[in-house]
Amino acid sequence: MTRLGESVARASEILAQDLSSDQTVQRLLTETGSRRYLDLTDLSAQEQAELIAARAVEVLPGVEKLTQRIEERRAAGKGLHVKLGIDPTAADVHLGHTVPMIVLSRFQRMGHDVTLLIGDFTAKIGDPTGRTAERPPLTDDDIAANLAGYREQVRPFFDFEKVRFRQNSEWLAPYTFPELLGLMAQVPVSQLLQREDFRTRLAAGSGLTMSELLYPIAQGLDSVALDCDVELGGADQLLNLQMGRKLMELRGQKPQLVVTMPLIEGTDGTGAKMSKSKGNYVGLSATADDVFGKIMSVPDRLMEPYLRAWTEWTDAEIAAATRRIEEKSLHPMDLKKVLAGEVVAALYGVEAAMSARAGFVAQFSKKSFTDVGTLPVVELAEHGAEAATTVLSKVLGFQPSASAARRVAKQNGLRLVVESAAGQEAIVLAEAEAIRPLGEVVGETLAKLGTSGAEVTVYLKAGRKIAELR
Repeated sequence: MTRLGESVARASEILAQDLSSDQTVQRLLTETGSRRYLDLTDLSAQEQAELIAARAVEVLPGVEKLTQRIEERRAAGKGLHVKLGIDPTAADVHLGHTVPMIVLSRFQRMGHDVTLLIGDFTAKIGDPTGRTAERPPLTDDDIAANLAGYREQVRPFFDFEKVRFRQNSEWLAPYTFPELLGLMAQVPVSQLLQREDFRTRLAAGSGLTMSELLYPIAQGLDSVALDCDVELGGADQLLNLQMGRKLMELRGQKPQLVVTMPLIEGTDGTGAKMSKSKGNYVGLSATADDVFGKIMSVPDRLMEPYLRAWTEWTDAEIAAATRRIEEKSLHPMDLKKVLAGEVVAALYGVEAAMSARAGFVAQFSKKSFTDVGTLPVVELAEHGAEAATTVLSKVLGFQPSASAARRVAKQNGLRLVVESAAGQEAIVLAEAEAIRPLGEVVGETLAKLGTSGAEVTVYLKAGRKIAELR
């Protein structure tokens, strides 16, 4: 049995036990957390490829090709050459930025060679991916400051001592105009304009600069210069990564394989990507208590993708945990506390995770709105067909108007709080849910939690104002 297999066997035994127990959870966090440093060189080529694919959106041209490339390199006594490029656009990063780094760490621990490419040259162009306007270019000082912050905050998820650093200004800065013209003659403009964000901007009459059109070419030249076997990137980077394959073919090189990572949904449950601008993120510089609390606030449906993104759990372990919820032998809040503990343990260690867990329980799980005193009551039998915004404005008088109530929802200030003997579960209601019949939203929420109105008390919370729903 491989080292990973032995760890999975131990963790599977723990996962079958009482996950509301602090002792059980501490054992689980210790076991799964140790995998972040586990030597994976004893896995077969197929096992390595499948472990990478399990966390990817796509592996192109296929998992079997990745297996074959690993076998070829092993036969030559070498590992794969794997590359991840980053444009250091901000000094303060969030949990979403760690997703490719965690997979890159797996490659590293499998015995492959990893290059972290710093896009100091392309950062001055500005990656246009997903943008509706041109991004302001960065200065050299901006890039240096951002890179220092990035390395420090991502360090818990990746061993920077075992990676090669390269900067793409090494080969892009001296690239001559005749060379560029010769290259551009081989790349159809139609291929560059396949990007949906480019087409959307042009249709809207927005500007599109030549530098933005050249960005995929510049990124593709990075792959040519480094002659990689594999390149990692976000799912939204697929066309840029495929440009690398095309340019490598034009240069007579063996095209790199492409592994794309999922874009992680933000904590507010609206479906938007985790982003600082939307305020739906978990900052890597946040305190252990803040990280734990932020994870506990996410909708239950995000637990599975978050477990995939930020833990070393296997697919089988995640399936076993979610199956226990379906069988009602595990409360969703208990699994969410484990997830929050996993993230905190990765950043600050198991001891800090258990301390944050205890602090959360003391502050929230044992708190009851029944201790607050007399609260206003909304009878769902009478008002369940009305929208939450209408209830907040006309029935409760919490907001001056339905439009004001919608603004509260838009700012993630509207929540259903489900209180049981196990504690409280807060579910953020998005703006779209706030205008639906309140009774339907409550019923769907209880169904997702695997409970009924007879077992719990439900509250509607708008900012600091609270009402009980019966």
